[in-house]
Amino acid sequence: MRLYITVFIGLVCCNLHAQKNDTIALQEVSVQKIKSINGMGRIQHAKDGVLYEGKKNEVLIIDSLDANKALNNTRQILGRIPGLVIVETESSGFTANGIATRGLNPSQSIEMNTRQNGYNVSADSFGYNEAYYLPPMEAVQRIEFIRGAASLQFGSQFGGMVNYVIKEADTKRPLVVQTAQTIGSFGLYNAFTSASGTTGKWNYYGYLQYRNLDGYRANSTQWQLSGFGKIGYTFSAKIKTSLEYTFMRNRVQMPGGLTDSLFNADPRSSTRSRNWIKSPWNILANTWQFEWSKRAFLSVKTSFLFSNRSLVWRNEDGGAEAIDGIDPVTLQYVPREVEQEDMQNVAQEARFTQQYQWGNMPMTLAAGFRLSHSSFTRLGGGQGTTGSDFNLNITGNWEYNLQYKTANVAPFLEQCFKLNSKLSITPGMRFEYLRTSVNGYKINEGDQQQMDAYKTRTFPLFGLGIEYQWNLALNAYGNISQAYRPIDYSQLEPFGTSSRIDSRLKDSKGFNSDVGIRGALGKWLHFDVGLFYLSYENRIGVVLATDPTTGDYYSLRTNVANSVHKGIESYVEWNAIKQWFPGSKHNLHIFHSFSYTDARYVSGPYEGKRVEAAVKNIHRLGMTYAQPHLSTTLQWSYTGDAFGDATNALTSSNPVGGYIPSYQVIDWSSSIPLKKGTLRIGCNNITDAAYFTRRTDEYPGPGIIPAIGRSWYVGFTVGF
Repeated sequence: MRLYITVFIGLVCCNLHAQKNDTIALQEVSVQKIKSINGMGRIQHAKDGVLYEGKKNEVLIIDSLDANKALNNTRQILGRIPGLVIVETESSGFTANGIATRGLNPSQSIEMNTRQNGYNVSADSFGYNEAYYLPPMEAVQRIEFIRGAASLQFGSQFGGMVNYVIKEADTKRPLVVQTAQTIGSFGLYNAFTSASGTTGKWNYYGYLQYRNLDGYRANSTQWQLSGFGKIGYTFSAKIKTSLEYTFMRNRVQMPGGLTDSLFNADPRSSTRSRNWIKSPWNILANTWQFEWSKRAFLSVKTSFLFSNRSLVWRNEDGGAEAIDGIDPVTLQYVPREVEQEDMQNVAQEARFTQQYQWGNMPMTLAAGFRLSHSSFTRLGGGQGTTGSDFNLNITGNWEYNLQYKTANVAPFLEQCFKLNSKLSITPGMRFEYLRTSVNGYKINEGDQQQMDAYKTRTFPLFGLGIEYQWNLALNAYGNISQAYRPIDYSQLEPFGTSSRIDSRLKDSKGFNSDVGIRGALGKWLHFDVGLFYLSYENRIGVVLATDPTTGDYYSLRTNVANSVHKGIESYVEWNAIKQWFPGSKHNLHIFHSFSYTDARYVSGPYEGKRVEAAVKNIHRLGMTYAQPHLSTTLQWSYTGDAFGDATNALTSSNPVGGYIPSYQVIDWSSSIPLKKGTLRIGCNNITDAAYFTRRTDEYPGPGIIPAIGRSWYVGFTVGF
């Protein structure tokens, strides 16, 4: 604590000293924002109150990508980010339902800090960090991605930060309308319409999206309605404000998981027909931006999330082989189980950057804070109906009725010191105060247990970034940042009878580090190659255990051990035509995204075993040919093998345990510009590969959740 306070005061004093001397002549400081080639690039130095100096980051410009945006095909859209592991299913309620890097858990992006326009869209970044909502890619302007070094400015998640930035209002006309209609395989129909404009000091942007899908597998119908509205007011060139509202409504039928034998026989089969989920999502956000000069910027964001997740399902009892059939005695199905979760989260974040002169060198200070309070009510174990429709009625009482609350206060500070025209160092820190509590009851073997407990933690996080700029196009970077992950709500309560929680569960901590070189040669070559090392202590995972009384296997959430994740991440993009014919209107982009990750336990009973869900090798190789009348992209993706649990079992009677084989997928997409719009056509998984990326012991399983086979889509976009 003393070290934290000393460094904090020292950095602030440096900034104040530089500002109090009125005789200092400040030189022009040029801040380069986004440097990009064909959609993939990076943010340089500082932008919107965030300091990027010395941090590994990527930016994707969505409109420049050929991809299936109607279904948020993550493999095509985010696949260029090296090392990205993607949960590829359609049947758990969300077409893009999880990403991770560096051998972390990708389920619902639980290891990531997921944001939209700079504010969190998960229910609780500490207690329930699962992302059930993502904006439609037709509405997204760019996606910003920062690796583990994001833990100081955005929070303590190990996986880093991903920010989906929605398109801005048209600044030249009072009304611009765009509509996109897409149809495709398995009953896909997607309609997207947006409107934007500027009148005087007012501006606005909004969209509505409707999607309906029969689904790749039986019993996997779904529909979704989502929308967004933003209205902004410009007081002056220095002061702006905006108010925005996001909503999503959906209803999804979940076909359940499969055993290995069922998957091998027919990956489109389904053993469940009565599983349903809905997740109404609502987010209200207000932003104020103050830009007193080119050197000083302040952003204050206040967000309020009020959402819900409800499901009724034939639970995981009996595993994936338990057929959900009619009982020959009662002539009815068994009663289903009902779960309901209500989430409320209010947060305020302030970010400030100040550029100033120290001697002859430009410096940048980035500081801010986060205040948040979350309330999460979980009702579970209710006995539902014997029917097949979406029905949340229960008979009797809930098996548990728990309310979790989280309060968080977190100031942070980073200071970029320019030691000379080429070398900079950026030390930083974040101080977290966290208070979590639980109230309510749960029924255990017929006995009702009252729960009333709280826990308070304070912990500082430190980091250091270094960057060496050889020239405007080439630099080397390095960063090390501490990270921390407290126990979340889902890890405190088992989802059903086949999973259990270790009573001695502890918070996780560790650090992220990376070093690399990145740059560009002219307009024809872009690259970023780096090494990383991640230490994850007291890692919470799932292991298989045996009940000493019954001899039955069950999955146990516990602090498995310490793990170390190390490897290489690289991205190279080459425009072959631009290299040899700079003036040509034709472009041929060839890109390769590659990662090698060795993620293993280094202590405990599983020492030397691979971390569950950690993929060793990921290759994504693609080619885009573009000219004024056509753009077409062919992409090959290879994702290596992984294991479902820490024992590295090849087979298991428990649905979460077992081998996850490697797979290869080929995607093709094309865009043809029209007079007032664009025609889009493509095919995902051209070879109709049968594969899966996830085993689960709970919803939407249990068991293997297959990925989607070959699918076509065609659509058009028109603007006026």
